[in-house]
Amino acid sequence: MIKKIAVLGAGTMGHGIAETFAMYGYDVNLYDVDENKLISAKKEIAEELRLMSEESFIEAESIESTLERIHLFTDLKATVKDRDYVIEAVPEILELKQNLYKKLDEYCSPHTILASNTSSLSLTSMMEFISENRKERMIVNHWYNPAHLMPLVELSYFGNMPEDIFQEVEELYQSIKKQTVRVLKDIPGLIANRIQQGIAREVFSLIEMGAATSDDIDKALKFGPAFRYATTGQLKIADLGGLDIWCTVGDNLLKVMDHSEQANAMLRQKVSEGKLGLKTGEGFYEYKTDEANSIKETFAKKLIHQLKASEYYIDKS
Repeated sequence: MIKKIAVLGAGTMGHGIAETFAMYGYDVNLYDVDENKLISAKKEIAEELRLMSEESFIEAESIESTLERIHLFTDLKATVKDRDYVIEAVPEILELKQNLYKKLDEYCSPHTILASNTSSLSLTSMMEFISENRKERMIVNHWYNPAHLMPLVELSYFGNMPEDIFQEVEELYQSIKKQTVRVLKDIPGLIANRIQQGIAREVFSLIEMGAATSDDIDKALKFGPAFRYATTGQLKIADLGGLDIWCTVGDNLLKVMDHSEQANAMLRQKVSEGKLGLKTGEGFYEYKTDEANSIKETFAKKLIHQLKASEYYIDKS
């Protein structure tokens, strides 16, 4: 049974993954080469827990015990030596991950399961330098950002891992109230990111052609397709609407929609101009520097409310 967790990388994803496991009672070692980053991550976790408490998602009394279950490390070997499950959330550089897994194969107990938060690198490539026995205990587990609020985790189901070990991993995620998706093919982007990029491609194209303002395009998505997507998947929606209708509309629309195979030119132009969104003060919208934290908090509150609602619908489905 998986009881002790290690998370490697204390950045945007890593700190949220560690936070989630700790919230549900797991003992978590959080590793990073930068001690200051670890300290900052612990502070960020405390702030996120505070907000969840204010929104009545967790009890205020649980914050201190959650934080106490997260232990900070800058020594990799010490971090993983007694762990049952090790997740890496380090930069998406294949050589970096290959070297990391080679060390983990040496440092970890034979029973330890190794996992990657990647959504773009091949599992086969990442485990090139580890032992054959360890390859049966290695998996992709892709979380969605922010990790502590988004309920989705995509799990690779590529045939390298015996069913009993895979089920142990699935049960681990069920214990922290995550919704798991079995990804059957080792494909770039897995499932959710590919769906998201399909939507984003058309949204960027609509902005580029001047079809509507940023506000109205976002409104059309939020109160149209995304309103249904919050409770019902695309395939069920198609069944409810009638596949004959979806087929006809597809024939009419797909030939005039964006079919580009690279990032939108307008999007690339904004990046070249340093207009990266909230973190630079301008993207598709403009942001005041002193409002950035408030904007992030409002977004998090919306996700907390949606998470609470989604748990109701999941229980009733």
